[in-house]
Amino acid sequence: MATKLDKSLKRELDINGEAWMLTIAPEGLKLVPKGKRNGHELAWKDIISGGAALTGALGASLDKGED
Repeated sequence: MATKLDKSLKRELDINGEAWMLTIAPEGLKLVPKGKRNGHELAWKDIISGGAALTGALGASLDKGED
């Protein structure tokens, strides 16, 4: 049986030599550079509904247009 996620879990990640903090919470995921407050947030409902994929695709298309 799996353990219910009823409080936040924090883990440190090393991404390309840079320290990041990942918070896994009942509401969703949050990834921020270590020592900072603002970062990337993703709600579980957005992952399930496909909204996360749509947001990622939109961001990628906007990044291509900046050339």
